[in-house]
Amino acid sequence: MAKKTKPSARRDRSQSRKPSRTRAKPSGNRAGGATLAGISSDAVQEATGKGWYHWLRALDKAGAKAWDHKSIAEYAHETLKIGPWWSQMVTVGYEQARGLRVKHQKAGGFSVSASKTIDRPAANAFRAFADAALRKRWLGGDSITIRKATKPRSLRITWDADQTNVDVNIYPKGATRCQVAVQHDKLPSAAKARSRKAFWAGRVEALKRVLET
Repeated sequence: MAKKTKPSARRDRSQSRKPSRTRAKPSGNRAGGATLAGISSDAVQEATGKGWYHWLRALDKAGAKAWDHKSIAEYAHETLKIGPWWSQMVTVGYEQARGLRVKHQKAGGFSVSASKTIDRPAANAFRAFADAALRKRWLGGDSITIRKATKPRSLRITWDADQTNVDVNIYPKGATRCQVAVQHDKLPSAAKARSRKAFWAGRVEALKRVLET
């Protein structure tokens, strides 16, 4: 009679081991490190305390996919407590991420933005826009009209060549640093928006060089 043998302990353990489970990443995570509305998730995190992934999830949870631009922006500002300028940026980024508008498109035209953290006080950045001689050093010879200026926080500007709108917001970061955020609105086409996007990326970089050297 053949002698019975017991299954090996290794085999017993492998058969009794439960299959491992892996958690699927939430679909919203695809935008976690993305750039939306021309702004990186790191920049959004620095300015608002949360990155794109958090804000997209929060707006999804609120049902913002079914809302218009104004309703989303109001909710972002009033309920999510995002500042006025950044609530607009978060809204545009959300609409882009969820396919509610094409890149750079807003109500009333196309819009682009650029931002830069500068190792100088907010007052210095404000003067770089308000003072025509200093402005020419980094912006060039383009003619603008400053409609409203709130020192050292913001400027509302008309771009004279095409009567489009430029909003500048300056956020102090302590006594010696600030963030400059530029938004150019009412651009007539996607092609013009792409051109202005590249233009402002270069100009805020030039602004940083002029002020820091």
